[in-house]
Amino acid sequence: MSARSARPVKHSLTLRGHRTSVSLEEAFWTEFRKLARSRGQSLNDLAAEIDADRGDVGLASAIRLHVLQAALAARSG
Repeated sequence: MSARSARPVKHSLTLRGHRTSVSLEEAFWTEFRKLARSRGQSLNDLAAEIDADRGDVGLASAIRLHVLQAALAARSG
């Protein structure tokens, strides 16, 4: 992984009608999109689901953790 691909990239999402920006590394954006597609969800819908369950954790961190948990579950399942 190059230093350039490790830099967070900002994208806009719409969560329940409100626009927000989230910065994630490209590898997380790629896996986040794959996860949403595999679940038949839009990226915004999956982000809203994660947002609703994140508590006091930042949205970007919550998305990274969700993507990681899904990857670990797929690997062990």
